[in-house]
Amino acid sequence: MKTLIFNGSPHPKGDTAALLERLEKTLGGEIVRVDAFRCGIAPCVDCRRCRTQPGCAISDGMQEVYRRIECSDAIVIASPLNFSELTGPLLGVLSRLQTLYCGRAFRGEKRSAPGKRGGILLVGGGDGSAETAERTARGLLRLMGARCVGTASSLRTDRLPAAEDTEALRQAEYLA
Repeated sequence: MKTLIFNGSPHPKGDTAALLERLEKTLGGEIVRVDAFRCGIAPCVDCRRCRTQPGCAISDGMQEVYRRIECSDAIVIASPLNFSELTGPLLGVLSRLQTLYCGRAFRGEKRSAPGKRGGILLVGGGDGSAETAERTARGLLRLMGARCVGTASSLRTDRLPAAEDTEALRQAEYLA
């Protein structure tokens, strides 16, 4: 099984990493991770080239990510919450999925066969909600041809680190 993970955390040993570690340990197979804070993928600049031509005008590591999306069996979006939303750098990377949207909406391309599974991992402290971030992640998974099968979340990390949140760790294992 091939899994593509989009990681929106800047912390290699933080709360998101704790849930990802549990997920990856349980998951097995080939796992490729796109770390939004370190991958060097630029956000969409709304040049609108993809309305009429396939692909993206920006030449960077996203071309490999497009290939990985197509060949993956599962896709996971993992992120801490910033103001109840996915992190800015993660949204920047995922904004490059605009070409997939334009392919269907403007270029008349058929949606690839469904069958990919999708999952969401969210962490956050404070009193915010994960509702907006989860809705965003579900829409992005659909755009990549993945059906969301579940969410694992640790939402009070200011009081209980995700690495100690037994329910969140169980959810990550179940998601795998």
